[in-house]
Order: sequence, then C-alpha cells, then structure tokens
Amino acid sequence: MKKFLLSAGLMLILLPPFFVKAQTALREQITTIAKSSKGIVGVSILGLESRDTLSVSGDARLVMHSVMKFPIALTVLHWVDSGKLTLDKKIHIKKKDLPKTYSPLRDKYPDGNVDVSIADLLSYMVSLSDNDACDILLKVIDGPKTVQDYMLHIGIRGIAVRASEADMASSWELQYTNWCKPKEATILLDKFYKGEILSKPNTDFLYKILSETSTGPHRIKGLLPAGTVVAHKTGTSPTNDSGLSPATNDVGIITLPNGKHLAISIFVCNSTDDEATRDAVIAKIAKAAYDHYCK
Repeated sequence: MKKFLLSAGLMLILLPPFFVKAQTALREQITTIAKSSKGIVGVSILGLESRDTLSVSGDARLVMHSVMKFPIALTVLHWVDSGKLTLDKKIHIKKKDLPKTYSPLRDKYPDGNVDVSIADLLSYMVSLSDNDACDILLKVIDGPKTVQDYMLHIGIRGIAVRASEADMASSWELQYTNWCKPKEATILLDKFYKGEILSKPNTDFLYKILSETSTGPHRIKGLLPAGTVVAHKTGTSPTNDSGLSPATNDVGIITLPNGKHLAISIFVCNSTDDEATRDAVIAKIAKAAYDHYCK
C-alpha cells in the first residue's frame, strides 16, 4: 500500500502543470454545470486510451432506470457465449407478454403470437429502450438476480439490478432498488470496450446496437458535432405529481475525431427540473468533456 501511495504521489508530481490545470478547469466546469441542476448529478469520465479519469460525485448511488438494459444485454450475450442461447433462437411472444408500456415491439405486434429472435429482442431493448423486450429477455435468463450475480462475477459491485420494468411500473419505490454508481458504469463500459466481458463477435454486436440508440438525442449527443459516433444507453424515470424525476441518465462511449474514445457516465437524479433542462445538463457536461479530450 505504501509503495502504491508513493507511486501515485510521484505520478502527480511528474504530471505536466498544463495537464493538471486543464483537469482542474474541466472539473470546475462540470461542477458549475451540475450546480445549476435542481437534483443530484453524478459524472464519471475515462479516456479509454489515455486512462485519464475524472469524477464528480462518481461514488453516489443513483437511480438507474433503463441504463440497466446495458448490464442485462451483457448478461444475455454472456449466455450466448456460454452456449445457453443463440442469437437466432426464437422466443414465442404472447399478448400477455406485452403489457401496456413504452414498447415499439408491442406497437408492432399488439396481439403477440409472434416469434422474435434473441438478436432482435436485444436490438429492441438496447437501441429503442423497449420495456417489454427487456422483461421478455429477463424471463429468458431467469430474472434480475441472474444479472446481479453476473455483475458480481465480473467484479462490478456498484450496480444493483433487482427489479424488472414491470416491477418498477407497479410501485414508485421499486425504481430506487435499481441503482448505479457513475464510476462503476464507466468501469463496466471500459471492461466491455476492452473485450474483457464478451467474445469479439458479441462485443461488436452490442457496440453496434448501442451506437444505433435513438433515445436521448439531446443528452450525450445533444451538443456534439453531427455524425459523432456515441455507443450509449439512456435511462429515464417517470415524473411524479410533485415534478420529481428520479432518473435522467446517459452512459456511453464517444468516438473522438482523433480516433480515441471517451467513456462517460452522467446521471441526473431526483431532479425537479423539466426534461429539457435535465437533458441540457447532460449535453453540456458531455460537450465539455469532448472539447477537453479533443485538445
């Protein structure tokens, strides 16, 4: 431990003054943006090639909502890698599997009685944040506990997946049982990007459908140059009668113009701002990070 502390101290001493100054400026910028929000803002950033890190309230336990679909997708694809499932396996979906919620899958097949592949269900769940597809996949892998156990297996201890979409819809309080530390979301993105979790074909498949995400266009991608590739997953809670929104989130990997990559996790929790303002907080933080790492 003493050697580690000495090494870390030496690294800080040896860092160029301009680097420390730039990091401080970015942290101050993010802190200022976060203070403008009527809620808790947690941010974690990692340069995937440089290994440079920055965190603002990165250890806070914040409501996750559909960000949970990223660890769920990782777990499903782990089952594919393990031979328990195949991407082309068809799941028979009945009308009772499609309760009324946000679901492009349900919109397409309102009466059910259709066979849909695991690959297509993953695309619905990730790219479109489909709630019914999420819960169908959770049933295939035996529920949220399977996801939680797999996260612990791969060393992720700051993410809790305990409730399905149907569970959360049934009780306001249950959404708080699915939480995430922003730092841990970034660690998970890093492990995924480095190919430490899935086989290369399944890593590539998940990266592709994350890059095709259509939800949250005004969050991480909101202020970035048009055409910037962002492989990301959003999370959005309902808003109660008091105007409280427990979760407005976006986590993902930004491809920078120099070909390098930035993992970023931004959570806006328990906010009373309107959705446009919450989205703008995320967009401003992402743009500040993008500009910093493009220098």
